[in-house]
Amino acid sequence: MRIDVLTIFPEVFEPYASTSMLGRARERGILDFRTHNLREWTHDRHHTTDDEPYGGGAGQLMLAEPIFEALDDLQGVPAMDGTFATTIFFTPTGRPFDQRLAEELAQQRQLIMVCGRYEGIDERAYSRADLCISLGDYVLTGGELAALTVTDALCRLLPGVLGNAASAADESFSTGLLEYPQYTRPAELRGLKVPDVLLSGNHAEIAKWRREQALERTQRLRPDLLGENF
Repeated sequence: MRIDVLTIFPEVFEPYASTSMLGRARERGILDFRTHNLREWTHDRHHTTDDEPYGGGAGQLMLAEPIFEALDDLQGVPAMDGTFATTIFFTPTGRPFDQRLAEELAQQRQLIMVCGRYEGIDERAYSRADLCISLGDYVLTGGELAALTVTDALCRLLPGVLGNAASAADESFSTGLLEYPQYTRPAELRGLKVPDVLLSGNHAEIAKWRREQALERTQRLRPDLLGENF
């Protein structure tokens, strides 16, 4: 998979994208992750990417023209199957990001993520969006953290990224439930014991216990998930 990120702060990505899981995915050739400085598509000496909004109001808006030109270059030609890159913008009006959407995006050949800043982006730029995503009902300073979050979530679903393919299938939200509690050595720590069933070696009973715990935890902490999926 290839991911291109359009941003005015490309330097913030490399420390995270070269570390741990994302770094290994890039080293193995599973993920081709690239950042592009939007200022490269400006034409004034100050490399301006924002201006005051028409009609007044606080803050600055990102200009649509540099985004148009950048997408003209980055979207390029279609793949052999005739598909183009999927272009993503981040906005509070977008589709809420969840595990289901991460799974959908993990099937794509190429993603282009556009990171906004300031008070937002000239509305005309959204005409180039294939998908708008919201991470939640709060405001971030820019789209960079959103782009990293989405990249991290979908990258772990790519074949060969995780050491154990079952890890992604068992995690929270993959089955519509929160993940069951997990434990490791020692079997007792400061008076807190690992549940006996996990030490029994009875895999059927362990699977039953994990299912029950996932249901109980979801009912207690996120009952809204049960209403949607069960």
